This record gives sequence, structure tokens and C-alpha cells, in this order.
Amino acid sequence: MRLVPLYLAFLVPLPALAAPVDYHLQPEASQVGFAVDFGPDQITGQMPVTLADLTIDFDSLANCRFDVALDVTGTKASFPFAEQALKGPKVLDAASFPEITFRSTAVRAEGDGALVDGIITIRGVEKPITLTATIYRQQGTVEGDRSLLSVHLIGAVNRSDFGATGWSDMVGDEVRLDIVARIARVGG
Repeated sequence: MRLVPLYLAFLVPLPALAAPVDYHLQPEASQVGFAVDFGPDQITGQMPVTLADLTIDFDSLANCRFDVALDVTGTKASFPFAEQALKGPKVLDAASFPEITFRSTAVRAEGDGALVDGIITIRGVEKPITLTATIYRQQGTVEGDRSLLSVHLIGAVNRSDFGATGWSDMVGDEVRLDIVARIARVGG
């Protein structure tokens, strides 16, 4: 089924949702994907979301807020040795820093979606990041129904900015993020 972006929702408010709406994550249907160059190949993987506090205001993006925590210890990678290395002290150091967090600072319209500015904390180091976001109705919902949504976020970080420099002679610095969060309206 083709996904239909809700970008028009930013232009045509629905009376029933004229205020910020809280959403909770559907973790079993959500994933934080990543990819990093490994010579001519790439290492891909996923990291589970442990906390997601989301507020969306389709009438005023300035009122949107996103707070997310990821479980570094649950990281899965496409190569078994890479998974162990990612969690180890030279890269993410899961024993000392078991979470990666993201806190939004601003949300603004951009094309068919939005740009989400925020602070990401990896290995105890905070850095600004901007993610590109698009929101869709989930499959099986009817037009205008915003009770079940899918948020697609893409962006990138340089692992060296956070001291995650292990194996830099073999593994690229840029980590590309591809996040799909399925969310449900609280109380809806």
C-alpha cells in the first residue's frame, strides 16, 4: 500500500486536533536503523527504542516535542563481529553509556515534511543534529485519522564527534540514520 504523507495537514487543520497531541511509541513496529561504510561494503544495523515521549501539533510545529532514548546494549548489526565492536569501549561503550538520547529543540516545516533540530547524546557527549521528518497515516487508517501514525526520520552523525573512533582505519566516520517510528495517540 502506498504511504500518503500528511504534509497537507500542516496547511489544513482539523478541528478535533487543534492543540498539541501526545503520542506513545509502538516499539514492536518501530526501528532505528543505521549504516556506516566498511571499506567497499557497509555495516547496517538496528537499535531498540526504550523511551519515546512525543507531542505533535499539526497547527503549530513550534509546539512539537520529541524525547527519545535508545538501548545501546540491544544493538544488532549485519556482521556479528561488528555488533560486538559497536558495543565495546572503542565505539559506543555500552557498559559505560547504555543509552543514546535525543531531545528536540525546534521543529519547522520543510517541503513535504519537517526538519527536527535537537540535541543527541552519545557516549555522554551532546551535539546538535537536524533530522528530516515525514509523517504518514499507518496502513489501514482512513483519511483524516491521526490516531496511528508513522514517522520517518533520516539524518547522519559523525562518530568521531562523540569519541567513537575505534577502527577508524576500516570503518567510515559518517553514520547514516534511518528511523521509522510507529506511534499511537495517547488515549486514542
